[in-house]
Amino acid sequence: MDMLSMSIGVLFIGMYLNSRFGFLKRNYIPPAVTGGLVFSVISTLLFLTWQVEFDFDMRFRDLLLLVFFSTVGLSARISQLTNGGRALLYMVAVAAAFLIIQNIVGVGFAYVMDAPLGYGLMAGSISLAGGHGTAAAWAVEAESVGLVRAGEIGLVFATFGLVSGGLLGGPIARLLIGRNDLPTPGKESRDTAPEVADGPVRAGVFADYPLFPVLRALLILALCVSLGDMVNRALADSGLKLPGFLTSMFVAIALTNLGEAFGHPSDLRTIGGFGGVSLHLFLTMSMMTMQLWHLSSLFVPVVLLLALQVLVMTLFATYVVFRVMGADYDAAVLAAGFTGLGLGATPVAIANIEAVTEHYGPSPKSFLVIPLVGAFLIDLLNAGVIKLFIKLIY
Repeated sequence: MDMLSMSIGVLFIGMYLNSRFGFLKRNYIPPAVTGGLVFSVISTLLFLTWQVEFDFDMRFRDLLLLVFFSTVGLSARISQLTNGGRALLYMVAVAAAFLIIQNIVGVGFAYVMDAPLGYGLMAGSISLAGGHGTAAAWAVEAESVGLVRAGEIGLVFATFGLVSGGLLGGPIARLLIGRNDLPTPGKESRDTAPEVADGPVRAGVFADYPLFPVLRALLILALCVSLGDMVNRALADSGLKLPGFLTSMFVAIALTNLGEAFGHPSDLRTIGGFGGVSLHLFLTMSMMTMQLWHLSSLFVPVVLLLALQVLVMTLFATYVVFRVMGADYDAAVLAAGFTGLGLGATPVAIANIEAVTEHYGPSPKSFLVIPLVGAFLIDLLNAGVIKLFIKLIY
């Protein structure tokens, strides 16, 4: 059985388990993580019992990574950034500061433990603020320079961050609202989150072809991957080495904004579908190939560093994000969303915001700012911060 068919089967198992166990669904654990983790546990038991080890071809996984980050770039419309105003600028500044702090904690812990500093970076913003996709992507780069098992470490931290980000956001908002006696809008004025229309996609002479949106999205994604590879090679020849997924994302940002400027916006619904499939399969493959038996000796350091990162996130959201964003009800909701964003992923951040506003009332500012930052800005900031730390520690 090849990697693709097996990963799809494992993904279905993850979907089934998520539907059966409320804890997984409530904490927004991706089915790829659930199924992939189950597979990696089983493969670990097989290895420890009978020395059976799976050997997978990872080339298709690497292509899926490029496709996913291309979809991220295609959703990054510069025209939306002006709607966030001053709050968006403040949140971007806060996010940049936190990414640096998160990496200082990780690298500092690695230094104290006399471990390679690159492992501390993997346990910082790469896996926590970056999430599973970024962790798996940078793990390829890390392992290529000798950081063995970097992928397993990154995915372990990303998984824990996803859970803790979903668990902490609501309590932090409740603490801030209660301790500061903040006035809240109340349930009776609750609105739904604002939505941004995708805009009409002009099919023209292809309107009679149902497959046109799919083929159009495939063409755009293929261009992003191909042109991204060309840009990556050109930059490498000039001495600037970047991961391939970053150049694909930059090309996608350029293409989608050019298309919008000339009246041809991207079909975000179709592209989002490709993004979801590519991300879930990529994560499933990455989780399936984790060799957990290599992490047994790292159990205590991993737990200690995870606890430290959660403590830092809690203090930062409570005392920095809340105050910088205005120390009002919106700021409390933004602190909850930022917790999900800084430890988990954008869906976790949105889930935190929805949980808080469901009880206390609407916060349109939060629903506007957090998705804009989480959609692509934090990835761009994180890429820059990661490259900065790589230069500092190597």
